[in-house]
Amino acid sequence: MPTVLSSSSSSSSSPSSVLRYLLIILLAFSSTNCIAKTTNATRKPRQLSVDYYARTCPQVDQLVGSVTSQQFKEAPVSAPATIRLFFHDCFVEGCDGSILISTKPGSKELAEKEAEDNKDLRVEGFQTVNKAKALVESKCPGVVSCADILAIAARDFIHLAGGPYYQVKKGRWDGRISMASRVGANIPRANFTLDQQLKLFNSKGLSLEDLVVLSGAHTIGFAHCKQFVSRLYNYKGTRQPDPAIDPRLLKALRMSCPPFGGNTDIVTPFDVTTPFVFDHAYYGNIEAKLGLLASDQALSLDPRTKPLVQQLGSNKLKFFQAFSQAMEKMGSIGVKRGRRHGEKRKDCSMHML
Repeated sequence: MPTVLSSSSSSSSSPSSVLRYLLIILLAFSSTNCIAKTTNATRKPRQLSVDYYARTCPQVDQLVGSVTSQQFKEAPVSAPATIRLFFHDCFVEGCDGSILISTKPGSKELAEKEAEDNKDLRVEGFQTVNKAKALVESKCPGVVSCADILAIAARDFIHLAGGPYYQVKKGRWDGRISMASRVGANIPRANFTLDQQLKLFNSKGLSLEDLVVLSGAHTIGFAHCKQFVSRLYNYKGTRQPDPAIDPRLLKALRMSCPPFGGNTDIVTPFDVTTPFVFDHAYYGNIEAKLGLLASDQALSLDPRTKPLVQQLGSNKLKFFQAFSQAMEKMGSIGVKRGRRHGEKRKDCSMHML
């Protein structure tokens, strides 16, 4: 600006020309500033993406995969254990790895994993994530969140058990809040009616279709007697078994689960036909009154969900495609992004200092 004012040209130094030049500069600055403001206002936070670690840890899927494949060989129960762990994580505080945190010594508040509804979560799920995290940390220290490792591991086990392979979107940060008191109201229960299930799923942004599709995860895994024993002897206080149970299944379940004093360690497969294979048999089972939990059986009895149960039971490819999409949707529940909202834990069971 001083150069312009000291110019020897009479025309350029005239008041009108100087004002005209100032006006041009001001307009240009205002225009640039408006663009910057518009850009900043419309810039969205970084979303989850398949290639989130493309530069910082491009081999993350392979690293986690080397652990999950070994775990699947040595302890096949790691598959349903880790898948269930992912579900329980996402439904409480969002998919942020808060299920993995251990209660601090002397803490007045128990962590999520200590909640009554989580006490049956098998240790193999936690072990898988911890092993995968240790390996990833050795190659990409401080980069990959525990939440993302859990999401990848769950996908791996689904595929290893015969289910679909889908790309896992990444970019989750680990949550800082893990409270047992927040679990009970956010986890589906074995005796939930369809309306109760739907209310909970809707609160997570999931639809009726998502509910039916994601319930298909019960194609593998096991339940303890306490989760269904009332169906066998005293359904809804009638002192009679649930009429929606096939008599053959009822007889078999009663042999394993007495009404009182049974072995609390006894478990029964959700899928009585192919319990170790991730397929679509779950839907055929509940159509044939072979559902283990009341919440499962309810899907085949209600006119709102029965048609979809029939479709998925007759078309494995349709189920696999729908399940992959529903897992991506569920995996986006309440994710944390950035240091303001989360952390990248080095040890998945402990908060960063």
